[in-house]
Amino acid sequence: MRSLHRVAEEGGERRHFYKGTMGTRKEEMESERESIKAASEEISRQFGTLVDAEETESIKQLQHLIMGRLQDSNAVLSHFNEYSERCYAEVSGDFTRNVRLLKSMKSDLDHIFTKLRSMKAKLIATYPDAFPDGSTTNMIDQRPDLETPLP
Repeated sequence: MRSLHRVAEEGGERRHFYKGTMGTRKEEMESERESIKAASEEISRQFGTLVDAEETESIKQLQHLIMGRLQDSNAVLSHFNEYSERCYAEVSGDFTRNVRLLKSMKSDLDHIFTKLRSMKAKLIATYPDAFPDGSTTNMIDQRPDLETPLP
């Protein structure tokens, strides 16, 4: 084993000076890559002997079958997305218009009910016997609030 004597930097390349020899870091990395490559090839060759070729071929066929099914499913979903996009484009204008109409109707109805409540309050103040006892307290607005989301 070589022992490191000193390290010098020349032109962006680091050189290691060992007793008796001079090597570059680049050469060391190249030899390390070659040894890793040789080891990985040997491991893959040994793994290749562990698995039967027929089993490998059947796995490949199953993978191709699954890939074909996934591609078919992907095509069907793509067509469905295109169809849905076209349908949404046709309906979105109507939907927007109807939402505006419903909001307008809600504000109109709120205004009407406010007027009715004030008229009823005036009637009760003017004619206290016009409504039976207790009927006014039970007539509190029991309409559902349409702006809160449903549970």
